[in-house]
Amino acid sequence: MTACLAPNGQNVFRGGEPCTRLLVGTLRGLRILERQGPGSSWSAAGEKLEGMHISSMMFEPKHRGLFAGVHDGGVQFSSDGGQTWESRSRGITVEHLFTLGYSEPPFGIVLYAGTEPAALFKSHDYGQSWQELPALRGVPDIDKWCFPAPPHLGHTKTLAFDPRDQNVIYAGIEQGALLKSVDAGVSWRELAGFSKPDDAVYKDVHQVVLRPSHPDEIFMTGGMGLYHSTDAGETWEHVTKRDFRLGYPDQIVFSPLDDRVIFMSGSSRNPGSWRQSHHADSTIMRSRDAGKTWELANNGLPENMRANIEAMSVYAWTKGYALFAGNTDGDVFCSEDEGESWTRIAEGLAPVSKGGHFRNLQAAAA
Repeated sequence: MTACLAPNGQNVFRGGEPCTRLLVGTLRGLRILERQGPGSSWSAAGEKLEGMHISSMMFEPKHRGLFAGVHDGGVQFSSDGGQTWESRSRGITVEHLFTLGYSEPPFGIVLYAGTEPAALFKSHDYGQSWQELPALRGVPDIDKWCFPAPPHLGHTKTLAFDPRDQNVIYAGIEQGALLKSVDAGVSWRELAGFSKPDDAVYKDVHQVVLRPSHPDEIFMTGGMGLYHSTDAGETWEHVTKRDFRLGYPDQIVFSPLDDRVIFMSGSSRNPGSWRQSHHADSTIMRSRDAGKTWELANNGLPENMRANIEAMSVYAWTKGYALFAGNTDGDVFCSEDEGESWTRIAEGLAPVSKGGHFRNLQAAAA
């Protein structure tokens, strides 16, 4: 009955009963929120990994292990629901962990960790040791991988696995490439069909998700908007243009009850503009027809939100689901009515923020 909320990594969680525990990855550690049951209020229940900037979270359900990816802190692991933690970074040569993922091929659980600078590591022993998958850094045009903000390093931001074949992996590099492997990361090729020479930003990939009922159908958010592919990434439709309400979409999740329903969060403009405006104008939108049309799903969220929503996750159980969202002001919101309304369940936490995004938005409050 545990879900996680962090800027990167796993954002779909499942259980037999409604969620009663939420682990929130923040700029200064992991905050634990709990409640007694459905309909009851959430309250603070502790803080772990104090002082660490949590970039990503992952819960592996078979062995019930919790993993946290830390900015300049490697991989942290908990076997007891987050009460105690230990470092599991042996073999990872890049300390800035950006994203985490896992697959479950026939021979057992395989863990993946993406980093900044962009690289990808793999573990077959539940994080006791890691090996780099060097081919990811051997694809063409790696010299063009660059993130606009200092230290100007591209990072492995998103991972997605084909549920029909766990050897098929999609990896998104921000900014630089969308890559695909069909041999569990031994080799990679670029899927560049979404990119155009006149794009305002270069191959800016945020999140890649495969539609559960049809995994060849892929949705990808990025600096140029939302893209859609029906042929496993070979060709792409640019669904939203720069004048769409979410000009800079990031998080995207499917409804566990009906994957025609999609939720997407983001801001109206890119973070470069925040340096002048100190305002993200972020919100959440919903599609009921598999991404063809979109509507606001922001009832209960702050109007004209200055902070950016940097994390969104979904927890599904047998009879419903809960959506969670966290922003750079340290607010956490929850919806248990399919996005019809949102309730603030925590405030005043440290920023839930990718990298330094929070700085551009908090300067106005100084």
